[in-house]
Amino acid sequence: MKDKIVIEDFSLQYSDGVESLRNINLLIRENAITVIFGPAGGGKSSLLRCLNRLNDPAEVKTTSGRILMGEKDILDEKTDVISLRRRVGMVFARPVVLPFSIRGNLTYGLEVMGEKRRSKLDEAVERSLKQAALWDEVKDRLEEPAIALSGGQQQRLCLARSLALEPEVILLDEPTSGLDPISTAKVEASLQELKNEYTIILVPHSVQQAARTADFAAFFLQGELVEYAEGKTLFTTPSDKRTEDYVTGRFG
Repeated sequence: MKDKIVIEDFSLQYSDGVESLRNINLLIRENAITVIFGPAGGGKSSLLRCLNRLNDPAEVKTTSGRILMGEKDILDEKTDVISLRRRVGMVFARPVVLPFSIRGNLTYGLEVMGEKRRSKLDEAVERSLKQAALWDEVKDRLEEPAIALSGGQQQRLCLARSLALEPEVILLDEPTSGLDPISTAKVEASLQELKNEYTIILVPHSVQQAARTADFAAFFLQGELVEYAEGKTLFTTPSDKRTEDYVTGRFG
C-alpha cells in the first residue's frame, strides 16, 4: 500500500500562544480510511485543516515541518491553494448547502472552473450522487432547492459536491455528528466503497465509529500523536496505556 500523504515533524502554534500540534509524524495510506481520533482539543481538526490549507493564516503564529503529497510540500508558499483544495476535498460536521438546486450544488464548482458541457455536468451529477448513496432518493428532484433535503441527505449532498470535483483525498470532520443512526450508517457504507477510489481521512464523532471504519487509526492527545497502527490492532491491542484507557472509556 502506497503513502498518499507524508507528515514529517509537523508542529503548529496559534497566535494566542496555544500550541495545537507537536512534532507529528504520520503516514496516510492511499485507498484506505485513516481515522484521527481522541479527546476534544487534541489537534485533530487543526491537522485536517492543514491538509488543504484551510487554517486562517491570521490565527497561526508558526508552523514547522513538512506535509508531502507526492514530492511537493503543500505548506510551501508557492503551493497553488485553489488547485490543492480541488485535490483535497473537505466535508464538515454541519452540512452547508449552497442556495441552489440539488443539481446546482453539484455543478457549481465545475462551472466555476470552466466546465460548460451539459453532458459532462450531467455525468458528474449522477456519478457523485451514486457515490454518496443519494442518487435513488433525489434523481427525480434535481431541480428542487437543496435546502429542502433532510439533514442526512444534505450531508450526503455535501459529500457528493466534493466528489463531483474528483479529488484525490477526502477529509471528513465529524460528518455524522448531527445525523440519525440510519443516515450515519449510509455515510459509513459510502466511505467503505469510496476508499477503493479515494484516500479518506476521517475525524469520527465517537470511538465506536472510529473502530467501525478505520483501516488505520491515529490517537491524538493534547497535540501529540500517541499511537498509530492498523485499526484492527489499535482498537483491540493498543500498545500505549493512554490509548487503551481512552478506547475502553476510562477517560474522554
